[in-house]
Amino acid sequence: MAIITISRGSYSHGKEVAEKVARKLGYQCCAREVVLRASKEFNIPEIKLVKAVHDAPSILDKLSYGKERFTAYFQSSLLKYLVRDNVVYHGLAGHFHVKGVSHVLKVRTIAEMKERIQIIIDRENISYESALERLQKDDLARRKWSQHLYGVDTTDPILYDLVIRVKKMTVDDAVDVICHTAGLETFRTTFESQKAMEDLVLASEVRTTLLDIKPDIQVFVRDGVVSLGASVQTMKDPDQVKEMERIVSQIPGVKEVSVKSGHLVEWSD
Repeated sequence: MAIITISRGSYSHGKEVAEKVARKLGYQCCAREVVLRASKEFNIPEIKLVKAVHDAPSILDKLSYGKERFTAYFQSSLLKYLVRDNVVYHGLAGHFHVKGVSHVLKVRTIAEMKERIQIIIDRENISYESALERLQKDDLARRKWSQHLYGVDTTDPILYDLVIRVKKMTVDDAVDVICHTAGLETFRTTFESQKAMEDLVLASEVRTTLLDIKPDIQVFVRDGVVSLGASVQTMKDPDQVKEMERIVSQIPGVKEVSVKSGHLVEWSD
């Protein structure tokens, strides 16, 4: 089977599409649950975390290694859901955290601005101008968020396997296309792709474990073998290096650990 991540702008039918896909395939559907778990581990109330998304990530900049801590806890929370397989995730930044996993189908739904504006007007009984202003602010905040945390623009189609414009193609049409694509041989879970997912889960556990010691450490895992990418300054402290190796070696699933200087080469799609 497959994992499906659905990215969307606000009021672009992403939630509706995700829920219908999950029901049709018998998959678990999740979004808010991931943020709830991450916010609990990150020790920031959910309402503040949501506000940070909509107001750009200024709240994280005010915290020590806020960006690194948030991404680490969020990835850990997300991967704990996705590793189960047969999951549809429609929320913040799902596709950024599953590099190298071939059985992930990355989808983005889009809709025309006029339709999105009308949805807000109908739901909240506000003026056209107010609805337009809200959408523009939301879209800008989401782009700033992804660029700040991940260095990419969520609207870039190259990030996705499918980009579906919901208009002439209805929500149900979009659901059919996604379900058909998810069933293709290309997106079926294999032993190798599941191992890649498990390595990502282990890497995220290593990263969160080391947050209080080295929040900026790089972590790469292949088949249970852990490589840590450290700064030159860190490498000059052999006691700290040994302590990191000791801590990581005690994490279940770790077969071997080494600390290296510089940038690690990661998986690519």
